[in-house]
Amino acid sequence: MANNQTKYSFIAEELKKRIFAKEYPLDKPIPDEMTLAKEFDCSRMTMKKALEVLVLEGLLYRKRGHGTFIIKSALDMDRLNIHSQEVNGFTKLLEGRDVASKIVQFQVTFPDKYVAERLNIDLETPIYDIVRARLVDGEPYVLEHTCMPVALIPGVTQEVLEHSIYTYIRERLNLKIASSYKQIRADKPGQLDFDYLDCSETDPVIEVEQTVYLNNGMAFEYSKSRHRYDKFVFTTVNIARR
Repeated sequence: MANNQTKYSFIAEELKKRIFAKEYPLDKPIPDEMTLAKEFDCSRMTMKKALEVLVLEGLLYRKRGHGTFIIKSALDMDRLNIHSQEVNGFTKLLEGRDVASKIVQFQVTFPDKYVAERLNIDLETPIYDIVRARLVDGEPYVLEHTCMPVALIPGVTQEVLEHSIYTYIRERLNLKIASSYKQIRADKPGQLDFDYLDCSETDPVIEVEQTVYLNNGMAFEYSKSRHRYDKFVFTTVNIARR
């Protein structure tokens, strides 16, 4: 467990690994809270919070009087399933699969007015300007254009970009990623999409524009991610509170 990781989030990640590894049958409930709490040596409240994370991510659902079940459609491995609450980054989202990054552009520059407004910085604040193609099992999935303030996220190198920026932020910089604001739209492909996503002229592209915040409220990332239409599913989960 990482130093800055809560017990319940660690348990949620471990349970997610088991779910995708199909360690639990799909036609039966997973072990109950008390059984899992005993296994993970935690309180029932901690286990309840861990399961709630997976419910909110659309992996589990609760059936009153019967237990907690896996949502079968969430295990579709052919498409990238992005949840409305997702702030873990691309590599973490596809943990267990072969995720690679091809660096298209990496430079330190200054933001334009639009990016500066999204990051709440002035025009003289240096930023990383990063474009990466993300491949899964050797196949192109996403083309990411990311901007981050250098002073807030120091030490980003080509080696970091070839792996996971979010893991670097959490484990090396000991910063906590708290929330994001997303907008999702369809678009026509451009030249970079042709070059790095293997799109044809008639293939739509799904663009996710987002600003991501640390737990201190500071915006550390503004990005636009261009997804192949056949490799992308966006999931939102609404739960009625009684």
